[in-house]
Amino acid sequence: MTTRIARRFAASVALAALTLATPALAQDKTVKIGVLNDMSSLYADIGGPNSVAAVKMAVEDSGLTKKGWKIDVVSGDHQNKPDIGVNIARQWIDADKVDVIADTPNSGVALAVNNLVKEKNSVLLNSGAATADLTGKACTPNTVSFTYDTYMLANGTGKALTKAGGDTWFFLTADYAFGHALERDTGNVVTQTGGKVLGAVRHPLNTSDFSSFLLQAQSSKAKVIGLANAGGDTTNSIKQAAEFGIVQGGQKLAALLLFINDVHALGLKTAQGLTFTESFYWDLNDNTREWSKRFQKLSPKGSMPSMTVAGLYAGILHYLKAMDALGSNPHDGAKVVAKMKELPTDDPLFGKGPLRADGRRLIPAYLFEVKKPEESKGPWDYYKQIATISPEDAAKPLEASDCPLVKK
Repeated sequence: MTTRIARRFAASVALAALTLATPALAQDKTVKIGVLNDMSSLYADIGGPNSVAAVKMAVEDSGLTKKGWKIDVVSGDHQNKPDIGVNIARQWIDADKVDVIADTPNSGVALAVNNLVKEKNSVLLNSGAATADLTGKACTPNTVSFTYDTYMLANGTGKALTKAGGDTWFFLTADYAFGHALERDTGNVVTQTGGKVLGAVRHPLNTSDFSSFLLQAQSSKAKVIGLANAGGDTTNSIKQAAEFGIVQGGQKLAALLLFINDVHALGLKTAQGLTFTESFYWDLNDNTREWSKRFQKLSPKGSMPSMTVAGLYAGILHYLKAMDALGSNPHDGAKVVAKMKELPTDDPLFGKGPLRADGRRLIPAYLFEVKKPEESKGPWDYYKQIATISPEDAAKPLEASDCPLVKK
């Protein structure tokens, strides 16, 4: 009898211990965020350490740490190489238990990491990569694109310049996934708007000499030379185009992807008059000004935030909002992204807007022109707004999407 009682007592203790342990396991309030971007090369000024600063701001502003959550932020340099990016991401997910990979400028890297994240059921929160394929044919239940894409850029700058009389185009294109997608999407818009694409030339990523490419563009006699590149490639091609007198010769440069950091590097004298599309500018309204001035104090370079840095902040904020709503970390990427799509987005930088089934955040875009030096009131006062593009026009319509998640 004594033995039987002892066994029952032991079983009761074990059951009680299991009951106590189960809620503890269910209440896993730890999150690890991996910021994967270019920390040392042509895209470092656009994101780089600034992206890490923005993520840490989002963690603080989310209020989750005050609710007992433990949130860590790590960073890695993908060096604009897909194999290196995937290796870092795999190490993070498998060994370091990173829950979400964020930023990923360089579409080649982002598409490769996108596949890994789906395989591992993690989360990719893209702000830096431009290819619209991430929410198109390559979309997954695990990936969100928060800030912009090649469709938005094409339908902003491409359409505006073609309608304004720039009806013949020649493209100077970065020879990888991003450049190809931007050339494709802009070319489609040009022809749909009544223009004509006369040709294109592709240059290696992060090249220093654009002379032969610019000479081909110049000899095409196209009214518009579309720069389907970004970061250091864009600034270098603009500087060298000035040396060739391309604009003075009557051709217009279209910076299809231009960031405020690029304008800062070029200076207003060189950049003035450039037309381009972005979804964020620090001086848009009171909310963007207040946040951007806070950010500038934390920026390792003391710079104003780029569009992708702002989008990364907003994306992480919404990701953590979903974690809060779930009550704990399920370590199930698709489940977290589903919750992100279910919750309304609302942040101080982009406002309210849906996160669609294809993973695309709907936000407005803006057509800007770089000010003349005499129009600027001081440092970072670089843009004048030409037009606003509605969220519906800035994103590819769902009925035209080739994302397998979209029901038609």
